Amino acid sequence: MFHSARITLTLWYLAIIMFISILFSLVIYSGIDSELLRFERLHSLRIEKEQEGDSILPPLPRRLAKIDPEMIKETRNRLSFVLIIINLGILVISGGAAYFLAGRTLVPIKEMVEEQDRFITDASHELRTPLTSLRSEIEVNLRDKNLSLKGAKELLISNLEEVVNIQSLTDSLMELAQYQKKNGSYPFEELSLLKIIKKAQDKISAFAKTEHISLRNEARDFVFEGNKHSLTELIVILLDNAVKYSPKNTKVTIISGKNDHTITVSIKDEGMGINQKDLPFVFKRFYRADKARSKDKATGYGLGLAIAKKIVEVHNGKISVESKLNQGTVFHIQLPIRQHKNLF
Repeated sequence: MFHSARITLTLWYLAIIMFISILFSLVIYSGIDSELLRFERLHSLRIEKEQEGDSILPPLPRRLAKIDPEMIKETRNRLSFVLIIINLGILVISGGAAYFLAGRTLVPIKEMVEEQDRFITDASHELRTPLTSLRSEIEVNLRDKNLSLKGAKELLISNLEEVVNIQSLTDSLMELAQYQKKNGSYPFEELSLLKIIKKAQDKISAFAKTEHISLRNEARDFVFEGNKHSLTELIVILLDNAVKYSPKNTKVTIISGKNDHTITVSIKDEGMGINQKDLPFVFKRFYRADKARSKDKATGYGLGLAIAKKIVEVHNGKISVESKLNQGTVFHIQLPIRQHKNLF
């Protein structure tokens, strides 16, 4: 599909270029031909005046006293030939240039289409598992003629859990799709970093308490520009991720820093860490480094870090991760202080 679209766009580029080139060639040919006709008329008029004795100009040499029509015809033919050669050269050169430019033009569209295809494939795959489980449970229990009220209630409870999981997945997919759709179009305002962190901390504190994880906020306050809702969601995702993969009675630490143009936020846990081979993939949709970070409480679909990365990209920032097995993980966020757009 991409190749055929590239060829089509190349042909359109080429058609436009050649139309302009041929148009200019016709204008040039017409202009020069008009000058030749004008020269021919003036020359004939001068000869007539000389013959009548009215010319004030010096007499022409005998060899120039008459215009050779064949010379005029040959001049026109040579002009036509040169213009054809020039247009053929333009055709070849512009064909290569048009093919290259068509490829460059279609690359973002190709990437967007491929991203959409991957998104649909991933979403379909992840939705299939809970839906299959839900269907299987219902079918098995429908075949059970001795299904009791207690069994029916247990089935409904199990089904409700699956529905909640599916709803959580679809909500995450919708959120990720929104960040992809509105990349760079969120309104920014002046924010306090500590207020953002405190709000995120409040949202995750109950979960951290049940897991016996201590949240330590050692961040300094800085004023910067960003979107309050999405940045709070970003910190919540990273804190939730840190708590999920931390053993009991450990701590998650938040620190911050600043240079001339950016602020940095780092969230460090004391969990099991991530294998080095898994680090390049942690921000991909649905990716979970289960072998390195296996833990009973680590539920989810692997969309959180993909959403976090999109939020950072919306803010023209960078996110990275450092980790060693059995030594914990640190996520680093780097955000510009000034966004220079969409500021209230």
